[in-house]
Amino acid sequence: MGVSSYPLLEKWQQSHDSWLLRFGLSTDQKFLGTDPRLPTCISVHHDSSLLDEDNNQVGLLKKSYSPISHPATERTFDLLVKAYTPVPGGGVGDAICNLRVGQSLVGKLKAERLVHGSPLIGKRWNRIGLVAGGTGIAPLIQLARIILDDPADDTKVYLLSINRNEHDILMRKEIDQLAKDHPNRLYVSYSLTGKNIRSDWEGYIGRGSVDMAKNALPPPSSSDGKTTMIFVCGTDGFRDMWAGPIARAPPLPDGSKGPKIQGDLLGVLKEAGYEASDVFKY
Repeated sequence: MGVSSYPLLEKWQQSHDSWLLRFGLSTDQKFLGTDPRLPTCISVHHDSSLLDEDNNQVGLLKKSYSPISHPATERTFDLLVKAYTPVPGGGVGDAICNLRVGQSLVGKLKAERLVHGSPLIGKRWNRIGLVAGGTGIAPLIQLARIILDDPADDTKVYLLSINRNEHDILMRKEIDQLAKDHPNRLYVSYSLTGKNIRSDWEGYIGRGSVDMAKNALPPPSSSDGKTTMIFVCGTDGFRDMWAGPIARAPPLPDGSKGPKIQGDLLGVLKEAGYEASDVFKY
């Protein structure tokens, strides 16, 4: 599938610097992806007018976004986007958030993401853990919806959302509603990292620790014979702290960058006893 235009139908402000935006598909397109069972991701293209450090126009910028809507949603898809202040080499999020209803987003559907050899998410593990830092909740909430919306899938889902302040918790209302709708399958925890946390806060405090992992997430597969998969998504620093950096394969014959690979498991999850086969760095 090539580059397409997707008109903005509606938008809702989620926090002081983030928006939920609903885009429409073309009349001949029922789903955003090619298979409504699989997670989707779109590479957004933005022609930037910013100048680099040498005073040259930056030109076309690309950034990947995973919809928060279920891939089986018909005719539309929803993006959760943070409007970072534009800087040379950036500004895609700000441009998306400043779209007006009727204007279009330009992008290209990305190839299916292989999770330890397969793009399928449903019915693969007995339990999954979702560790989200800030807007890292976006692709993970899509995974949760894929699993929870299938009545034939009995996978348990453990979601840990980590944010600076309580008012920064993105999609909290939707997450809490999912937990109410699936009380025996979705278990939600929140952690705050800011300085002014109210004294009666009942969630965790901190960016991550072994104790937090052991209490908020399902145990490693090796602990009881049941299968576990932990997905981690957030900034590079957040992901590295929890699971270690993503590596790259050697350059391709044409000189372009090699594909991303998972790399060694490090950080909090390794210290908590998980194996590399238990973890996927989103």
